[in-house]
Amino acid sequence: MDRVLLEICVDDLAGVRAAADGGADRIELCSALALGGLSPSPTFATAAVESGVIVHAMVRPRAGDFVYSSDELDLMIAEIRTLASTGVAGVVAGATLSDGTLDRDALARLRDAANGIEIVLHRAIDLAPDPCAAVELAASLGFDHVLSSGGARSASEGADLLSRMVDVSGGRISIMAGSGITAENVAELVRLTGVRAVHASASGQQEWTDPRVAAFGFGSPVKRLTDASKVAAIRQALDRLLIPK
Repeated sequence: MDRVLLEICVDDLAGVRAAADGGADRIELCSALALGGLSPSPTFATAAVESGVIVHAMVRPRAGDFVYSSDELDLMIAEIRTLASTGVAGVVAGATLSDGTLDRDALARLRDAANGIEIVLHRAIDLAPDPCAAVELAASLGFDHVLSSGGARSASEGADLLSRMVDVSGGRISIMAGSGITAENVAELVRLTGVRAVHASASGQQEWTDPRVAAFGFGSPVKRLTDASKVAAIRQALDRLLIPK
């Protein structure tokens, strides 16, 4: 079995360092992971690239759904171009219509804006009524990767659909499993689905030193911390798949 790629999502510089120290192959760089991940600033992206780790940057201008106005889409296209100028290897984006189907026209414009770098279709695909058809569309538009939980709350719950998505992809586009990935379940998930890449947070939680941070609305009740030891444990579980039995 070939080595399975490990991507870790992070939203601060400490997370960038922890992911690299733990053996991540790539990071998904975001701001505000508590909101599902929003676009990082160009300065943050530059610092992450300078760390030496491969960076894919989120392009998501707001929290909530993935139905974007023309103004929001223009903003996303500008963000892609700005992020590309920082040296990121790729961007992560998605757009849907109100019924959950992928927005072909919007995705085509995002793909065009990301000319010269990779582009990932994020978990907006998990809202699609037919994720396998969505894989076909993403591949036809020239997307490089799809991040999915198989239309479920976790990748383990969506393993059957993930396996079908891998089959449909036919090697034209990489299917990356994400949501709820841990060192304890990652090997079995890879065996069940055939994915060659996984996406995880590998994080823990810590209370803020000053409780007013949450009380005043400056952040969530607890602080999210990328844990290098959890990253390393997932990496080790994946590497054990390479050892002949």
